[in-house]
Formats: sequence, structure tokens, C-alpha cells
Amino acid sequence: MAKGQGIDDQLCFALYTASRAMTRAYQPILEPLGLTYPQYLTLLVLWEDDGQRVSALGDRLHLDSATLTPLLKRLEAQGLVRRSRSAQDERVVEVSLTEAGWALRERAAHVPLAMLCQTGLDLGELVALREQLKALTARLRG
Repeated sequence: MAKGQGIDDQLCFALYTASRAMTRAYQPILEPLGLTYPQYLTLLVLWEDDGQRVSALGDRLHLDSATLTPLLKRLEAQGLVRRSRSAQDERVVEVSLTEAGWALRERAAHVPLAMLCQTGLDLGELVALREQLKALTARLRG
């Protein structure tokens, strides 16, 4: 095999393993909150901008409805979000936080700092890495 062709030489594999490690690192931090990593990401979006259409939420999270719908149903069963049909268009489902969903925001306030500590990066390194990954994502999406 030619040099640079092994799996450890591939950017895709480094990104894949880093993503899996990041998700695993979140697990013990989110477990006491009763959340999975995708649920936490969904709540982050709603804490930022509550009352969104399911389609807008899917676009923001880069999730299709087949993935997002069961996730939202579980958050609804936990009493954290409410799904309702739009008054303007019955075909549109909107998602909004409940009081419990808003209250969880305070209980989850420690998560970003806990994850920063988990990475071992300083804040400058973290910001630089995040910006590089955002730029790579933008390039790949064209």
C-alpha cells in the first residue's frame, strides 16, 4: 500500500473517530439531565430560538424528519417540548419549549465548560478548531 493510503492517514477517519469520542464524552455529563447528545443539541437550538417549525429545526441540526421526529417525540414525552400544528397551515408542525424545557437550560449551563475541560484544549485552541471545522463543512457542502 502506498504511503498516505492507510486508514490512520485519512482525514475522514480522524473526523469520524473524533466525532464518536466527542459524543461519548458528552454521555456522562448529559445523563444526569436525562438527555442524549442529539436531544441536547435540539434543546440548544430551541433555547437559542424557541417556537420553530420542525423543518427549520431539521435544517439547523442537519437532521432529516425520520431522525428528528422520534427525537422530538421523546423530548415531548419527557415534558420538555410541545409539538403543535400551525394555526396558519395545518401541515406545519411547530416545536416550542415547555416550562420544564426552559428550566432545564439552567441545569445544563455547566455542560459547555465541562466539555471544554474534557477536551484538554484551551479556549483559543477550541475556537480555532471549531472555526476550521465550520469552514471545512461549508466547503464540503459547496
